[in-house]
Amino acid sequence: MYDVPECLIVEADGPVRIITMNNPDMRNAFIDPLHAAMRDIWYQIARDGDARAVVLTGAGSAFCAGGNVPGFIRDYSDTEHRRQSLRDAQRLVDEMLRFHLPVIAAVNGPAVGLGASVALTCDIVLIAESTYLADTHVNIGLTAGDGGAATWPLLIGMLRAKEYLLTGERIPAARAVEIGLANRAVADEQLMPEALALAHKIAELPPQAVQETKRALNVHLQQAVASVLPFALAAESESFTTPEIKATIDRFSEKQ
Repeated sequence: MYDVPECLIVEADGPVRIITMNNPDMRNAFIDPLHAAMRDIWYQIARDGDARAVVLTGAGSAFCAGGNVPGFIRDYSDTEHRRQSLRDAQRLVDEMLRFHLPVIAAVNGPAVGLGASVALTCDIVLIAESTYLADTHVNIGLTAGDGGAATWPLLIGMLRAKEYLLTGERIPAARAVEIGLANRAVADEQLMPEALALAHKIAELPPQAVQETKRALNVHLQQAVASVLPFALAAESESFTTPEIKATIDRFSEKQ
């Protein structure tokens, strides 16, 4: 039904579509094919007249580790690749926010960097009790440019957003719920059953009312993204000229 690479799995459970980021050996890091597939899948599902809700999760032990190391190293040395990566980051956020069906994130393992941004661009976030969220851009010398600076202040308030984005501190599941970065923490083995049950509950409600209520709510986020993300992504690109990024690249290259 859907034209996707092996690194993304899309399944149907009645009116619910289950999207699984499927790069478990790299903790579902955003290799280029996965980034492209995640950018494009929303348009495909939007044209599926039988779909009413979506659950997004990750294969294996992680939800999404964010950017992948080889791509990060290439972004440093290849300016055009970096420009394309940042344009794709903008498009991914835009596509998710304009997507009309409700999306439930089932955060089954760590959601880090871009992975955290993807989880928090969903409409409802369920998180396994054993795991955490973190935006670690600053820790490696990058501006937090792919969504956090735009959306986190609306979710948790400016002061908390500054604390977590400026430190990159891990946010355990219970704390994420407490501050407003997740709706509820769920026992690990119950995460997908609860996410699917919630998706089916929403799918049974009048579709026009559900979809247009979501779209109305997302206007707040879209306005913030339109105002903040162009600067944040430009600043993230500028980060690649700093000595701190050079030191990070050298460390990553040695590990590679």
